[in-house]
Amino acid sequence: MVSLASRMSLALVLASAPSQSSPLVEARARAVEFDIAGAATLLNAAAQRGDASARTAALYIRGLIDAHEASRQGGSPESLAPVREAIASLESIANGRPGSAEIARLMLQAAAAAAQSERDEMRLYLDTAIRMETLQRAAGMPGAPVVAAAETAGDLWLQVHRYDEARRAYDEAAERLGPSLRILAGRARAARGVNDVSTACPAFRALLDTWGARPGQPLEIAEARLYVAGLCEAGVR
Repeated sequence: MVSLASRMSLALVLASAPSQSSPLVEARARAVEFDIAGAATLLNAAAQRGDASARTAALYIRGLIDAHEASRQGGSPESLAPVREAIASLESIANGRPGSAEIARLMLQAAAAAAQSERDEMRLYLDTAIRMETLQRAAGMPGAPVVAAAETAGDLWLQVHRYDEARRAYDEAAERLGPSLRILAGRARAARGVNDVSTACPAFRALLDTWGARPGQPLEIAEARLYVAGLCEAGVR
């Protein structure tokens, strides 16, 4: 029979044990559900508390957001300035070593190239980052923080309207990581980009089925519902 003292001691241990959830895990959960801005806010708060891993992730995620916004402004030097700053910070953190910070740096270089429609340059950075991430994961080490390089590669190809490249990237990401909501959305958008309705309809339906009854309606889910209602339910093939 366990004594009262033993039970009290166990309770104190459990109470003082660290939470199983970390800022990176929580940020990944938000990113998977398309709340990239929320992930960035969470990571930035953790970074300000002195969490070094969160700082690396915050630089990466905020850099992706800034690079996407820069693409809307034609990739001007001014619009890309915060991305360049994040790249410099990640370079300092990586210090020439392979790992999450270096993969994140390479991915932001790719994102900056995408913002300027420099597709060949983007490809070089993506290939290098994905190779490094593959080796890291094979060794049981983390890849890019929060959003994998393999996954972001599809997003960037989609951004520069290379839909076949995007489809291949998402397929490869699904093989490595499993079919996350973001990957399902990317596959559907890539099929829509080449007017492949016969592929886009089941892809968007799979996304909506996986989303299920989650609260809220991010842009990706709103687009999926609109597409299914407008083309798939109307019998367009």
